Amino acid sequence: MKAIASFLYIGFLKPAPGTWGSLAALPVAYALLLAGGFWLLLIATALAYALGLVATKALTQSGDHDPSWIVIDEVVGQWIALFPVGYGAAMMGVELWRLYPGWISAFVFFRLFDIWKPWLVGMADRRGDALGVMLDDVIAGVFSAIVTIILAALAHGVLM
Repeated sequence: MKAIASFLYIGFLKPAPGTWGSLAALPVAYALLLAGGFWLLLIATALAYALGLVATKALTQSGDHDPSWIVIDEVVGQWIALFPVGYGAAMMGVELWRLYPGWISAFVFFRLFDIWKPWLVGMADRRGDALGVMLDDVIAGVFSAIVTIILAALAHGVLM
């Protein structure tokens, strides 16, 4: 369970284990997108969410509802933040690396929303249970994906 919750022990890196978890999620997402495209990343995200929920629930029974070394939630949120990048690359038939501004946006805004915990992110975090641990990062990932889509639209002149 610890290996899952810590994303193969990445969560034990200091300082800022959540940032390390998010960083570790990037090359794994890249590999998943290369291997099977957007749909493989979507399936992997759903699987990581389910495994993360079970692992987090088992490991947080002792009292600390969100130990800093549990980073599977950051991995799931980061992958969600990357959905527009993976889908956009597939839709446009371009190589993943060419959408590097989207990778940067997804990472930066996911970390911002995960740390800042605005609105729904904070509400989910305050649940104080395993679902809250996972859900706050899912919501932060969705917010980051939305910002990434908006920035891509602005960069490509769609909203101008």
